Amino acid sequence: MKNIVSHFKVPGTYIYHERFGCGHINDTYAVYFKYENTHPTRYILQRINDEVFPHPEQVMSNIDLVTSFLREKVIKNGGNPDREALTIVKTTDDKLFYVDEDKKYWRMYIFVDDAISYQTVDKPEHFYCSGKAFGKFQNYLSEFDATKLYVTIENFHNTPVRYENLQKAIKADVVGRVKDVKEEIDFCVNRLEDIKYLQGLLDDKKLPLRVTHNDTKLNNIMIDGVTGEGLCVIDLDTVMPGLAGYDFGDSIRFGANTAAEDEKDLSKVSLSLDLFEVFAKGYLSELASSLTPLEIETLPFAAKIMTLECGLRFLTDYISGDVYFKIHRENHNLDRCRTQFKLVQDMEAKMDAMNDIIKKII
Repeated sequence: MKNIVSHFKVPGTYIYHERFGCGHINDTYAVYFKYENTHPTRYILQRINDEVFPHPEQVMSNIDLVTSFLREKVIKNGGNPDREALTIVKTTDDKLFYVDEDKKYWRMYIFVDDAISYQTVDKPEHFYCSGKAFGKFQNYLSEFDATKLYVTIENFHNTPVRYENLQKAIKADVVGRVKDVKEEIDFCVNRLEDIKYLQGLLDDKKLPLRVTHNDTKLNNIMIDGVTGEGLCVIDLDTVMPGLAGYDFGDSIRFGANTAAEDEKDLSKVSLSLDLFEVFAKGYLSELASSLTPLEIETLPFAAKIMTLECGLRFLTDYISGDVYFKIHRENHNLDRCRTQFKLVQDMEAKMDAMNDIIKKII
């Protein structure tokens, strides 16, 4: 570790490091450095998972472009760029990452102190603040040309392609599970037109291509420990061109569900309209003026589609033998799939109420 950090532009003296955070993709460490007459200072050091991201240089190029643009916006609006945007620490040869002897990619960020990342929505105000933070993130980037970014994961939120992958998995049936999930398969087949809808609007250029985060969970927002405000959007590995509805929808899927993502008791699973409204208020308070009328109109539908897409992916992985998502019990991916599909059903029942909430906010 001492050798690795020596390749980054950090003026202090390395003291020690420790594992940090709850992420499942990259290896993340807090690294402590000593300066004269000051307390130790932390930095975040990560080894990029090159199995999930086969082109780490493209990931870092995207992050550099986006964070540089964000920092300029924060400064222009009188904010603190070191706390309100991720800051890449470059290597001693002025690169965005260091490649070690094992061909592993490492990157470093300035640590955002006095801020908290919450794993679950324990307080509605945290969800509201995350909505404001993601809304501000997209609003600041609304003038950024999304076509400048690499597509680091092909067809990440292309729901029709996800459906095609499901059909391929059904045809292959490598572990003989298709016979046990006929009901779940029919659930998807019966919603094929919905699956095609958002992608069709994008293909027809009826919805604009934007810079999207694509993993808008509550735990990817740093909440200021003093003010309680949403401070900084983190985990930018999946920043790519996409639809505003992707980010809004995935936030709702994750944060407005009344149950855990893998809850077995489906009676506990439903959409909280209160939390839906809380997030939408925060999100639209920052972003509404930058969105088109059709983008705003399709936000509730996008929440349903992001939930359906996630269920599709869990079902595909279950049929394929649990090769992508980590499982911790028998039928774990099937439980996850059923939870998402139950949430989809509840969203369908509450779609008019969701649309009314958006109209009321606007």
